[in-house]
Amino acid sequence: MRSRRNFIKQSIFGAAALGVAPSLVQASTKRVVTKPIVISTWDFGVAANQAAWKVLSKNGKAIDAVEQGVRVAESDLDNPTVGKGGYPDRDGHVTLDACIMDDQGNCGSVAALEHIAHPISVARLVMEKTPHVMLVGEGALQFALEQGFEQENLLIPSSEKAWKEWLKEKKYKPIMNIENKSFQTERLPGNQYNHDTIGMLALDADGNLSGACTTSGMAFKMRGRVGDSPIIGAGLYVDNEVGGATSTGVGEEVIRTVGSFLVVELMRQGYSPEAACKEAVERIIKKKPAIAKEIQVGFLALNKKGEYGSYALQSGFTYAVCTKEKQDLLIKGKHIY
Repeated sequence: MRSRRNFIKQSIFGAAALGVAPSLVQASTKRVVTKPIVISTWDFGVAANQAAWKVLSKNGKAIDAVEQGVRVAESDLDNPTVGKGGYPDRDGHVTLDACIMDDQGNCGSVAALEHIAHPISVARLVMEKTPHVMLVGEGALQFALEQGFEQENLLIPSSEKAWKEWLKEKKYKPIMNIENKSFQTERLPGNQYNHDTIGMLALDADGNLSGACTTSGMAFKMRGRVGDSPIIGAGLYVDNEVGGATSTGVGEEVIRTVGSFLVVELMRQGYSPEAACKEAVERIIKKKPAIAKEIQVGFLALNKKGEYGSYALQSGFTYAVCTKEKQDLLIKGKHIY
């Protein structure tokens, strides 16, 4: 059932240029904005959106915007969930996953990629320079090095310390919403932290859509584990006739529902972005009701009209929105539990 339509709650926001943190507003059901627009998951999406906006505001393409945007999160050493500085697997290896998709249906992906700080840019070259969609592991690294990417150590001291703390007890339990800065007071050791994703969707001035998704995966995961983030249709999907969607949270449940593809197909049937995201979350509950109460999964969607919305299993999910009117909007997503 669809909720009543509400307008965005007006709040006072400090200018990003002045270094003032964006205010947090409650989610509303439907929003129509003038393109271009870029949206992304979690608090760290604010800075990423602003990088994407530099492209969009100059009539740049959505595909360029989303790549440049998520690279910001990949470079942030204070972000233990994406890129360099991400928490390793249980054997101490930092492995990165990413995918990208443009308005023509072209897509590229890398999974279990080591030693390369910007997997999203490698994924784009997979899309543009190979006949494939996905490269993984050593093959993805070989390709990246052939394309001129620099090999480096992605395990920074703070992440290594957290991993060594985790090794003392080796407990594995994903913690919800650690991507949300309001839930963080410090980088906590061991299993008190887990991992997640930045997913980004953009609609450019020409009305074309693209999306990107990148992560370092679940903290202290089994060697070789890959979640939904690099999987087209699960962590990300874009159809330029309809809209795009991306996901965040426990990737196994997103894969089981082919979540982002589901959200886009629901929008094709006439669902609003928010209603489509809610239905996708409810599918997870229907399939795995006991598990759904213990994990976080959220979806974020943008349609061809520039309407956007989200829904999550649990409270705490946030997403960032950037338009001509506002470059640092942060919104509390709606949730089931």
